[in-house]
Amino acid sequence: MCVDVSTVSVMVASAGVLVAAAYYVLQMRHQTKLRQTDMVMRLYTTFGSPEFQKASLKMRDMELADYDDYRKRYESDVESKTAWLSVAAFFEGIGVLVHKKLIDISLVDDLFSTPVIIGWEKIEHLVESERKHRSRPQIWEWFEYLYNEIKKREQ
Repeated sequence: MCVDVSTVSVMVASAGVLVAAAYYVLQMRHQTKLRQTDMVMRLYTTFGSPEFQKASLKMRDMELADYDDYRKRYESDVESKTAWLSVAAFFEGIGVLVHKKLIDISLVDDLFSTPVIIGWEKIEHLVESERKHRSRPQIWEWFEYLYNEIKKREQ
């Protein structure tokens, strides 16, 4: 069996391209994981901030029977309104990121599952009333999506 130099060089070059492609794929996966982790940790920094925690506690302490009750009690209370909107918007954003697969649900579940569950269950009936009142079924849909995804993981 006689193999000439040009055949060997083609085989070596092909193997080199294959190794480089495999390395590139592994690097891209690693970079994606790093970016996701970085994004989640930035979100967690926001979550842990005194401002967010204050808003979260304020929302937790609000009594929300339905949308009409909310409007009577809190519509003119800018601090209370801002508190629950801040918390809902934060988790809405995370829900979009999870849905688009820009962050891994397991990281979100590990860091945010309890606040997501408590937060959604606190405002769910308010959101349902607001959706009906405004004829906008998509209001806070990604917060609800995030809640449902976390609940699925619990089972």
